[in-house]
Amino acid sequence: MSKYTTGEIAKLCGVTVRTVQYYDSRGILVPSELSEGGRRLYSEDDVKRLKIICFLREADLPIDAIHKLLNEEHPEKVISLLIEQQEKALSEEISLKREKLDKLRELKNGLKNQKTFSLESIGDIAVIMESRKKLKKIRLLSVLTGLPLTALQWFSIIFWIVRGVWWPFIVWLLAAIPWGVLWSRYYFRHVKYICPECHEIFRPTLREAFFANHTPTARRLTCTACGHKGFCVEVWGGKENEHI
Repeated sequence: MSKYTTGEIAKLCGVTVRTVQYYDSRGILVPSELSEGGRRLYSEDDVKRLKIICFLREADLPIDAIHKLLNEEHPEKVISLLIEQQEKALSEEISLKREKLDKLRELKNGLKNQKTFSLESIGDIAVIMESRKKLKKIRLLSVLTGLPLTALQWFSIIFWIVRGVWWPFIVWLLAAIPWGVLWSRYYFRHVKYICPECHEIFRPTLREAFFANHTPTARRLTCTACGHKGFCVEVWGGKENEHI
């Protein structure tokens, strides 16, 4: 079995020699044996013990608590629980860092697409980024609620062509018109638009929004603040007026 000097075990575990000596003096890392010349020698088990001590110190446990813990009859159960907690905390931290990194990348890409750089343009990009997830949800809801009507529409058209029966199409029409009106009211109460000219966020009238020329992410509208007419970027408009 391998034996390690104080310097060697310190290097293996990424700590200083003074740290190993300190743990020895506190009685939580006693060397397995002494050489004939009085040098402290540590075993593989001591290396594992030191790694556990380093982990517990990183988890902010005080030396006295580590000493008591390692002297427990079954310290592995408590240590296992601490490892799970630390793993969860690190995963959450990584997820948060990744989210921040994604935001920085989105902001960087957004600025590349801006013809002129300004604080207002950064604000617009920030609003669009924050709105993206919520807009994705409401658009997905729009698709899901519209699928049954779309299926009924195609069924009624095919049935009319093949069988010459027109009444299923009338049923679809009677269902589609109220759904379109109600869903449009709901949708446009939950979105707003950013004016590219004055950077104000505004909500157009339902009539203008409904009939406006549009792309998946923008509509040609008249800004209520400056009067500019052009394509305005769609963003989340808050949770007010939840009921249709």
